[in-house]
Amino acid sequence: MMRAVVAKQYGPPEVLTVEDVPVPRPGPGQIQVRIRAAAINPADLRALSGVLGELTPLTFPHVPGSDFAGTVTEVGPDVTRFTPGDEVFGIGLPRATPKIAAMLSTPPSLTTGAMADFAVFEADTPAIARRPDGLAADHAASLPIPGLTALAVVREGRFEAGERVLVTGAAGGVGGAVVPLLAAAKVHVIATAIPEDDDYVRDLGAAEVIDYRTVDTITETLRRHPGGVDAMVNLALPGPTLVRASDAIRPGGHLLNVAFPSPEPSAFDRPDLTVRTVFSTARPGDLEELAAQAMAGSLPATISRRYPLEEAARAYADLVHTHVRGKLLVIATD
Repeated sequence: MMRAVVAKQYGPPEVLTVEDVPVPRPGPGQIQVRIRAAAINPADLRALSGVLGELTPLTFPHVPGSDFAGTVTEVGPDVTRFTPGDEVFGIGLPRATPKIAAMLSTPPSLTTGAMADFAVFEADTPAIARRPDGLAADHAASLPIPGLTALAVVREGRFEAGERVLVTGAAGGVGGAVVPLLAAAKVHVIATAIPEDDDYVRDLGAAEVIDYRTVDTITETLRRHPGGVDAMVNLALPGPTLVRASDAIRPGGHLLNVAFPSPEPSAFDRPDLTVRTVFSTARPGDLEELAAQAMAGSLPATISRRYPLEEAARAYADLVHTHVRGKLLVIATD
């Protein structure tokens, strides 16, 4: 038996408990991993809420958790890529229907859930990689969803040095990777954050910070940049608010949306505006690139709080009910 965070029905984070459950065993093409660290992600709670039920119906009891780092403890038949003792990190998705798999450009790694002492993952996908010796397990576990999203943003945006890009929700988990990678591309980042997070997002690479709680983001952006910004990366604003905020983008500019739900491009009454939704999928070599950038200092660790597995349910509740800067992590306690 092992400890795991378990939900027995759809609902808010309060339905989660920590229980003893059987240790999952790897089947053909799968690896069993002793989890060392797992990141708290909003996507876990969206799946748990049932809002994605048609795309990713959950089977109960359900163990959440996607981003992880750990040690391979057992391999199933036909696995040649990893052996017991390998240190790995990556991302696993709940058992998905063909609908969600069809939306991804590369096959995902499905998992029994990383919020547990042990989890099983599908081995032969770019969503799992070896963790280099110089990269700490907690740092590695915080990288996959934010880092893969940031890589997708940079690729989709095709930004040029000196372009002005407004990033909403820059102090959150994904912002901790998006802002540094944009800054590394010599983009002029204008971030929205509360005053307590001003220094934090500037340290990530933001050139300017707008306190969205005390001023209107659109008005303040246009005051500083009368022609409008070249692009906007939305990490936080919901649909109707996002449509209005797009007024800060110059004619002919583009909007990259990461936040859920994503409004349809037709919701924006601006034929000059290019609107794209960004998905964080792992291409071959992406996790290795994130690891290299993390070890080089380009992707700093943004972990703000750590919890033992016994308090993982509280960590999910904190994600919903408290202000969160960077990433929340659940750390194994041996």
